[in-house]
Amino acid sequence: MRLKHLTLVAALLSMAGVASAQDLLIRNATVHTASTRGTLQATDVLVKDGRIAAVGKNLVAGNVQIIDAQGKPLTPTLFGGITDIGVEEVSGESATVDETLALGANAADMQVRPEFDVTLAYNPESVLVPVARVEGIGWTMLGAGTSAGGSIIGGQGGVVRLDGSLDAIGPRVLFVTLGGDGANLTGSSRAAQWMLLDQLIDEVRGRIPLDSKFALLTPAGRSTLATYLGGGGRVLVRIQRAADIARLLRWANQRNVRIALVGATEGWKVAPQIAAADVPVFVDALADLPADFDEIGATLENAARLNAAGVRVSFSQTGDASHNARKIRQLAGNAVANGLPWAAGLAGLTSIPASSLGVGAQMGSIAIGQRADLVLWTGDPLDVANVAMQVWMDGRAIPMRSRQTELRDRYLHPDNGLPRAYPNDAH
Repeated sequence: MRLKHLTLVAALLSMAGVASAQDLLIRNATVHTASTRGTLQATDVLVKDGRIAAVGKNLVAGNVQIIDAQGKPLTPTLFGGITDIGVEEVSGESATVDETLALGANAADMQVRPEFDVTLAYNPESVLVPVARVEGIGWTMLGAGTSAGGSIIGGQGGVVRLDGSLDAIGPRVLFVTLGGDGANLTGSSRAAQWMLLDQLIDEVRGRIPLDSKFALLTPAGRSTLATYLGGGGRVLVRIQRAADIARLLRWANQRNVRIALVGATEGWKVAPQIAAADVPVFVDALADLPADFDEIGATLENAARLNAAGVRVSFSQTGDASHNARKIRQLAGNAVANGLPWAAGLAGLTSIPASSLGVGAQMGSIAIGQRADLVLWTGDPLDVANVAMQVWMDGRAIPMRSRQTELRDRYLHPDNGLPRAYPNDAH
């Protein structure tokens, strides 16, 4: 068995250097489709022109490269959560951080600019891209943050694939921060947030003139915000407290705003209302202690309780999500350990975020016509003891290297021709 495993690894390593291999057949995999077909044992996946052409048994390959998966799990590439990958290099160095807009002099001088689009700063050559990708992360949502001098409306973000592409795909989404996290931007009161949101809608509707001294939006801002009203684009709202979530659901219904929740630490308390509104939720499944007074009801069972009520649950980290995107699997795995069904855990990293963010027609499942963005794993992908053996993007084998793996190899193998990491007499 170990010899077979090593043979498969060697084949994958040699294949990773063939950048043009967009046609291939992966045989005998445990295919977790992340679709209504569920998990298929001893199944083949045929890729043609970078797309999935067939999923079944004993497929005819033709003249394409064949990989014997030896029964190992095959999944779509995983969602990395809402991150700053490619728009943040070193979090402590402001010159490398692009996700927030702060045009105002201080928190009292609020600048509302929903037209701000963080994806225009995305750098596909960021060292964080291969670091995440070798761990099976194939795509992420770039989030627009809030800070003093900005507003509770952070701006727009979008989905980027970690394949070296420059541009985001799919529709833009608008990021809003409410509750205690945004109170410092609204006169130190969460009550003022609803007043300001309604004023912004009044401006979009023309009820407040552009030249009014009270106007907060530019003409471009009015035009941008209008696309998110009346059931338009998705608005991702960072919010935690149950009472605030209930109020947001009512506000969004009255104004026909299509929302999703980010965080929702106390979401389980209002899970039936969230499900009835058909609102997806991006939770941090490791949030088990109150970080502040908005999260008194934190529990590791949040994801399981939301799912049991019929809520579509995905995942996103609240910590250093960009540099540690690999931990998204740990979030899903812990949610499963605390009652979330395994299939729902995988869907929360694949099909649910894809459909919620408007890219479900392209990615998020193993189905005919989807992009061949795939990962072959050593074992259960929701168990962090297992790793990605090979990642394919549009059917191309991705080199399983990153700055971190190269540093590892330099330290572990002093005879690899690289300068020594330590002098010979170091201990």
